[in-house]
Amino acid sequence: MPEHIYNSRDRHYKSIYGAIAVNQTVKLRLLLPENFGGLDITEAKLVVLNDATVKTEEYHLSRTDEHYAGSVYWELNYTPTDVGLFWYHFTFIAGGYTHNIFKGQYSNGYVDGEDDSWQLTVYSGEQEVASQWKGGIMYQIFPDRFFSSGTQKIIPMEAKLVRWRSMPQYTADPETGLWNNDYLGGDLKGIEEKLPYLKDLGVDIIYLNPIFEAHSNHRYNTANYMAIDPLLGKEDDFISLCAAAHKLGIKIILDGVFSHTGDDSIYFNKYNHYSSVGAYQSKESPYYSWYKFENWPDSYKSWWGVPILPEIIEEEPSYLEFITGNGGVIEKWLLLGADGWRLDVADELPDEFIAAIKERIKAVKPEALLLGEVWEDASNKTSYGVRRKYLLGSELDSVMNYPFRNAIIDFVARDNAENFFEQILTITENYPKQIVDSLMNPLGTHDTERILTLLAGYNCENMPREAQAKLKLDESEREHALALLKVATVLQYTLPGFPSIYYGDEVGMEGGRDPFNRQGLPWYDINEDLLAFYKELGEVRQHKSYVFRDADFVPISAADGVVCFERRNTDEYGKSYSIIVLVNRGDDAINYTLPSTITDATAILQSDGVLVDGDLVRLPSCGYVLLENVPVILKNYRRGSKI
Repeated sequence: MPEHIYNSRDRHYKSIYGAIAVNQTVKLRLLLPENFGGLDITEAKLVVLNDATVKTEEYHLSRTDEHYAGSVYWELNYTPTDVGLFWYHFTFIAGGYTHNIFKGQYSNGYVDGEDDSWQLTVYSGEQEVASQWKGGIMYQIFPDRFFSSGTQKIIPMEAKLVRWRSMPQYTADPETGLWNNDYLGGDLKGIEEKLPYLKDLGVDIIYLNPIFEAHSNHRYNTANYMAIDPLLGKEDDFISLCAAAHKLGIKIILDGVFSHTGDDSIYFNKYNHYSSVGAYQSKESPYYSWYKFENWPDSYKSWWGVPILPEIIEEEPSYLEFITGNGGVIEKWLLLGADGWRLDVADELPDEFIAAIKERIKAVKPEALLLGEVWEDASNKTSYGVRRKYLLGSELDSVMNYPFRNAIIDFVARDNAENFFEQILTITENYPKQIVDSLMNPLGTHDTERILTLLAGYNCENMPREAQAKLKLDESEREHALALLKVATVLQYTLPGFPSIYYGDEVGMEGGRDPFNRQGLPWYDINEDLLAFYKELGEVRQHKSYVFRDADFVPISAADGVVCFERRNTDEYGKSYSIIVLVNRGDDAINYTLPSTITDATAILQSDGVLVDGDLVRLPSCGYVLLENVPVILKNYRRGSKI
């Protein structure tokens, strides 16, 4: 038998890597033996299952005259005519018996193996993402905790302004019974003041956690979608922030929390704090039909059973119009300067609602980005029993790429090098290329532990809040975690998509889960060495944007704590421009021999102790190096290269 019968990641077997557009033709090839068990192979078929209709279709492969190592190629041109998710495998007949070829390890085909099919994502050819989003660097800001301009604020009765260095409140206030009502005073003017700081980091995208009026410091319990929270500033402050950011080439993405509102809001108005007639107050309220009342007014469905977050019926016509209609929420803030939206809990929003948001976004600002919160593989995600259509062309432009985060952490924290490529390639193979190039790649967010704390060995998911409040890394833990963080960040900055820095990670912030990952950025105690490292990485991405913008991801090796891969672009003349990424998360120094295809590599970024001598690279523990390979002509690149 040949070494490979089929491999979906090798262009020699599948002419187009990854997802394909509807009506696009892909050539599929099998390398089958001249005979199987002494019996001639007389027929080979492609078997395709449509995930939506659960119907199967078969297509015949033709035997070619091309032979290799005692085997012969069979091939067909396959052209999907429907958008959707498809699963496929192959069959062949030898001596009257039918044998299956299923997907096995590393996407190779195996005869009569386990029943596991290959995934083919077929998306609308209209799927496009504006070029200015590719190759960038994102910075996520929790507005109350980033920087305060010092502007005097009127504090609501139930809120309290605390010292910037205070530990976040993690139990209910003994006087009010409220939680998340402690504020540090960060505001929009403060963010504008720090735009030069962000520009020096190489940031060209800011993602803001919610900024609309709400009654908590996280503001995921929206009170008024049409107003800036007074503690953050005024509408004019938002306009000013966007204008100042745009002058520096920085785009602004807003957080859209549309699956629920706050109970203390204009729309629900449970506590009669607003002059509006809320859904809680009257069935005649214009907002009554938005909510899922089981027994009005006190029994209603709420987000994850949290009573202060009543759920919304997103398909309700008046709500849909309010969010996506002319003069609605989406349009207003785009026209005032926003450059895109991030959808909170996208898997809890109906496909039709997401599609309507995208349609409005593109009508108002065609180059704007629609980003969704999805924690799993977004191409085959099922939520509430429904297969989602996020990436098929009419919905999301990009997603929060937690699978890449998991791959990096599995490797850096747990030394799982062998599975690193599999996790990365699964996503790059399943997603349309436009989306791969625009993925938001975080190491930490407002929903996870601080990456430094996690890399020190603390998984805080089940740790009591009281213990998290006392958690602080000792000197040796911190030193080791910082070394691992640099390795993780090199990977984050060089994988497809754009890296997303959670505010303060670049200066060494620690912390467990909510609310300990939401402390005030310590401007008074910055790790200058780490900050300089982030700036240096930012400069590399900017200067080499022609590679990081949309280059292919080419795995080289992953074993024994060492990962090496290439980001490769090829121009119309066959010249290859590439950067090789080599990292060692192990405890010992290693000598690494570069593959022969890398002929004259020059280090453009490296850690202390790295030595490059021709094709030999010496990497210390937690060492890293980025090598730029000089342009070379790659003969038969399109035919023979592997992704």
